This record gives sequence, C-alpha cells and structure tokens, in this order.
Amino acid sequence: MKITVFGSGYVGLVAAACLAEVGNEVLAVDVDEARIARLARGEVPFFEPDLEPLVRANLRAGRLAFTADAQRAVAHGLVQFIAVGTPSDQDGAADLRHVLDVARTIARHLADYRVVAIKSTVPVGTAERVAATLRAELAARGAEAEFDVVANPEFLREGAAVNDFMRPDRIVIGADAPRAEALLRELYAPFSRNHEKIVAMDPRSAELTKYAANAMLATRISFMNEMAVLAERLGADIEKVRLGIGADPRIGYAYLYPGCGFGGSCFPKDLRALRHRAAEVGVEARLLAAVEAVNEAQKRVLFHKIERHFGGRLAGKTLAIWGLSFKPDTDDMREAPARTLMEALWAAGARVRAYDPAAMEEARRLYGRRSDLELADDPYRAAEGADALALVTEWRTFRSPDFARLKTLLRAPVLFDGRNVYDPAVVRRHGFIYHGVGRP
Repeated sequence: MKITVFGSGYVGLVAAACLAEVGNEVLAVDVDEARIARLARGEVPFFEPDLEPLVRANLRAGRLAFTADAQRAVAHGLVQFIAVGTPSDQDGAADLRHVLDVARTIARHLADYRVVAIKSTVPVGTAERVAATLRAELAARGAEAEFDVVANPEFLREGAAVNDFMRPDRIVIGADAPRAEALLRELYAPFSRNHEKIVAMDPRSAELTKYAANAMLATRISFMNEMAVLAERLGADIEKVRLGIGADPRIGYAYLYPGCGFGGSCFPKDLRALRHRAAEVGVEARLLAAVEAVNEAQKRVLFHKIERHFGGRLAGKTLAIWGLSFKPDTDDMREAPARTLMEALWAAGARVRAYDPAAMEEARRLYGRRSDLELADDPYRAAEGADALALVTEWRTFRSPDFARLKTLLRAPVLFDGRNVYDPAVVRRHGFIYHGVGRP
C-alpha cells in the first residue's frame, strides 16, 4: 500500500519507518526542509532506540522517502496519516492548529479517494472537525473528491516506540465508514498476525480511548507517589507496599513505581487537554485535577529533601544530577522532573553538575551556557567534588555504580535516590547517607 505521513516527529517518523519495514511504500512529509534533508540522509534528529537503523534500511530499500512537497505527498498515499504535534494552549486545551493545517493542505491537492487517518493525540470530536475542514476547503476550490476520516491513535512509549509499533498490544481504529476500516485492517494485518489486535469503534470513542489510557497510567503513578508521601510519615517502606499490592492480579505491577514525578510530551499535556475538554461539556474532572496536582508536588520532592538535608543553606553548594530526560532511553526533556529540580536549585543559589546518556545536547539547547550548570561527559565526572548526588532518571547505566569510587569523588557521601533504584541497606553499608522516596 502507498502511505503518506504528515509529520516527522516521534510519532510520524516511527509510524513511517515501521510501515515501510513491512513492505509499504511510505512518503513522509514535513514543512521543515532542513529536517527533511537530514532524514533523507538517514539522520534521525532525536534519540529513539532502533529507529535510525530502521530509517536507513528502508531508505536503502526504496520503501521510505521524505519530502516537503505537499502536492506530491497527497498524490502518493491512499492513506494520509496526520501525525503532527498538538501542544497545550495557555488554558490547557490541545492546540489543533497543525492538525487542521494538514487537513487544509490535503484538501487543496485532493483529487481521488483518500483515507485521512489521525495519529496525533486529539480531543474528542476532532475527526469531525477535520472532515468539516476538508469539505470546506474542497468547496472553496470548487472541487469534489471522496474521503473518509479515521481516528487511529498511537500508543507508543518513548524509548520503546519501534517495538511498540511492531508488536502492539492493540490497534484502535475509529471509523464510521466500512471502506476506510477495511483499508486500515489491511494495512495493519502484518502487525496482528499472532492474534487479533484490532479494536474497531467509532471515531469519538477512539479519540477518548487514547486520553483515557494515558490518564489511567498517570493516575497509577500519582496514586503511588501519594502513598509514598504517606509511607514516609508513617515509617513504612513504599517499595514493600508496592510488591504487596502489585501481587494482586486485579492491580498488577505496571506503573506502580513511586518517584519524583512524571513528565514528557504525553501525560502532562493529555491530562490538561482532557480536563479542558471535560469542562467544555460541563464535567468537572476532579480525579484528573488531583492526579495533576499530586504530580506537580512530587516533582519538587527531591528539592525539598535536599533543602532539608542542608538546613536550607544551598547557596554555594554543588549538586550532581544523574539523568535529565523525563525517562530512560530518550533525549526528551519536556516537563522532565530534572528540570524542576535544577531550576529550584539555581533559585536557591546552588550549582548543578549533570550527566545524561542521551539528553546532553537537549540540555544545552534548553539552557545554553550558564555559570551554575556544568554538563559532564561521564557520570563520575559529574559527582567529582559535588556536595551530594541526586539520581533523577533511572537509566540502566546508573543501576550498579561503583559506590566506593563515588564516595571518594563526592565531597560528602550523600545520595538522593529519586527513583528508588538502590537498596538503602547496601548504599548505607558503603557509608552513604541515603534519601529515597517513600522509605523510612
């Protein structure tokens, strides 16, 4: 099948490469010509495991191509995916400008039947808005062309996006038109061979499914973080509590890890957008508001622990930070807990020396050159001469450090474990003062 993908970010590029990998002819289009030039050379402009080799292999095979030519893109694909960003507006609503711009672009060049499939995370009712936009643009041209609009949300985790696309848990197709549903079933058949993974429904239900899934996962994280605060006050160990409740098959262990809050491009933005959409239809989403409030407070937990340890006197101190991305296996620092911690430390007069396996360039882009930030090229270099070490992102490379070496490098053996990666007893045996989350 010939496929067009509008947008070459995390979602669009992963979709394009994976659809090409199973034999489709895929043309990815973006308005950023510099990005298109890099992608045409096989250079992926962000870090995502396994993605760059996949892009390069399919470029060589001739199944994947990149363009900034919208007319060529619309002419190419029977299925036209919209996979552009939907950032938050100031009021929390999802900004649909880019989605609707793509719809207008498709309509300007539409001549034959196309399925317009929305992969972007969008509020309930967007498929109808996209269809109305297509009709209005066609009418303005005085043209007629058939199309169907389908909601086809993605459920990709940054850091595991290629695997998630190639081996999905489910494939949600929100379609009113049998013809469009049949085409998408055909397209996704290679990803659904082991057992039936396609869940077909109407577009509004598909749009809500995406938001509901992210809201549920965020709720589990905030629930455990609130329990962690309670565990500390009561002298309980939240890690033992996690094991105790996760053993219940009705609950399970997934997304029950306490820590210093969640960030990224999805959960915070999608919670705000869902709350805003609920308010538009007269529903006060109290649980979602609480999930968001708990998370914002949790992102400051590490700073408060550090501040208490030093008696509120942080001016002139140097803190080593391990992990800057919002989660492991990505360079994405959008709404990352590390940013909240660093900015609070700077406001208190402290310096930061940080290391991350993938997000160093992103940190330089965000913060530029500043005297109170040093980006070290090695985790132990980050710890050298620091007054304490804070682990913020649980990259695998941080899981088994040389504690004896760390103790000699740090000015004082103080460790703030923002993800409960380490066994407190082991860390203390090495002579460290240990501060975890939800641990007595």
